[in-house]
Amino acid sequence: MSTYESRLSDLGVTLPDAPAPAANYVPWHVVGDIVYVSGQVSMQDGTLVTGKLGADMATEDGAAAARLCAISLLAQVKAACGGDLDRLVQVVKLTGFVNSTPDFGDQPKVVNGASDFLVEALGDAGRHTRSAVSAASLPFGCAVEIEGIFRIK
Repeated sequence: MSTYESRLSDLGVTLPDAPAPAANYVPWHVVGDIVYVSGQVSMQDGTLVTGKLGADMATEDGAAAARLCAISLLAQVKAACGGDLDRLVQVVKLTGFVNSTPDFGDQPKVVNGASDFLVEALGDAGRHTRSAVSAASLPFGCAVEIEGIFRIK
């Protein structure tokens, strides 16, 4: 078991198989030592986590959905690294999209669910730049979608 996967195990997290794309795109692309991962929607055990922040979902529930997106991002990075998550050097940037009402302003608190998890799981390698933006809607009514850029060795 890799060092990162051991840390994940200590947190009670087992990476799922990398989710397959839902449309005509690739889940990740490696360019040199950078992995670009397509947006990962909030999903738990094969079930989409849906809802709109500011309407029918609390900020804490949105943060939990963002954490699930981060787990899927790591699963994609592992796949891009041929199954060796320890090739991950740094989470470079996340862009988080939060399905929210026009008056909801806590998108950063929602995306913190992903950011906090990545730092907890990866230590300094999990520290990253990021954007957290509102979306009027997301695919399939998902609560959160996050894309990421990662550096690997």
